[in-house]
Amino acid sequence: MAEFYRKKKKICQMCAGKDVDYKDVDIVKKYVSNDKGKILPRRMTGACAKHQRHIAGEIKKARFMALLPFVK
Repeated sequence: MAEFYRKKKKICQMCAGKDVDYKDVDIVKKYVSNDKGKILPRRMTGACAKHQRHIAGEIKKARFMALLPFVK
């Protein structure tokens, strides 16, 4: 008999109190894919919609300031 496990719901790290700033490259890299440098979706980051928009903006700022590459 197959048992199904319910996945643990991810909580938004920013709602929990952690902040994402474009100047902190190590944190911003967590929200970018390794192979192509794309912004990871909400279902992978666990961020709420409001904070996912904030994360995307911070990634775009870091790219513009040449802290992160546009393409790998």
